[in-house]
Amino acid sequence: MLQEPMMEKLLAMRLHGMADALKAQQQDPGAGELSFLDRLAILVDHQWNWRQNQALARRLHSARLRGNACVEDVDYRAARGLDKSVIRALAQESAWVRNHEHLFILGPTGVGKSFLACALAQKACRDGYSALYTGTAALFRDLAIARADGSLRLLLAKFSRIDVLVIDDWAMAPLTETERRDFWEICEDRCQTRSMILTSQLPVARWHEQIAIPLSPTASSTASSITPTALR
Repeated sequence: MLQEPMMEKLLAMRLHGMADALKAQQQDPGAGELSFLDRLAILVDHQWNWRQNQALARRLHSARLRGNACVEDVDYRAARGLDKSVIRALAQESAWVRNHEHLFILGPTGVGKSFLACALAQKACRDGYSALYTGTAALFRDLAIARADGSLRLLLAKFSRIDVLVIDDWAMAPLTETERRDFWEICEDRCQTRSMILTSQLPVARWHEQIAIPLSPTASSTASSITPTALR
């Protein structure tokens, strides 16, 4: 019998989806009625789906999103001012990520800003994009640690490769000069190349109270570039 050696070779080549599909065919009496190409197509489809699912699982694990948020579970019944058509448009193939746009989710505490941010990031992961969630305090703590141990460039480079960077509880407290400069560098790295989601209790007009700093003209243009596209 060639089945066992073939199964071992499939697993050795990490073709787990194809191996599972072959095992299912062996247990299905009706599979023998299919043509060779039909059976092969089933094996290929299973392998493709297996790889896609594995890649999605890795993206979701790396994203560190809060809870199990997803756009299908967004509650529009509560009086939170959510526009269902806007949310659905954003979720449609995550085109806003492809267009390198940014989302600002604003409102008082307890209205579900973090849930919505993670839900949109999770949908982006499902659409093939990478994401990363972090709170503002955790972000600057990680940056400070990286600066101290000499790995700041590596951390900033990591952030620059993430398709969707979610920063939660933004502009809740004044930033130090170092924190401001780090934030602007993150923005400059992502300008017109990647997307961000910022959640905040403060309206955008008041963010300058926390993050304003006299920097280069490039920083000023970055500030302008991340403000027009906002979900409020």
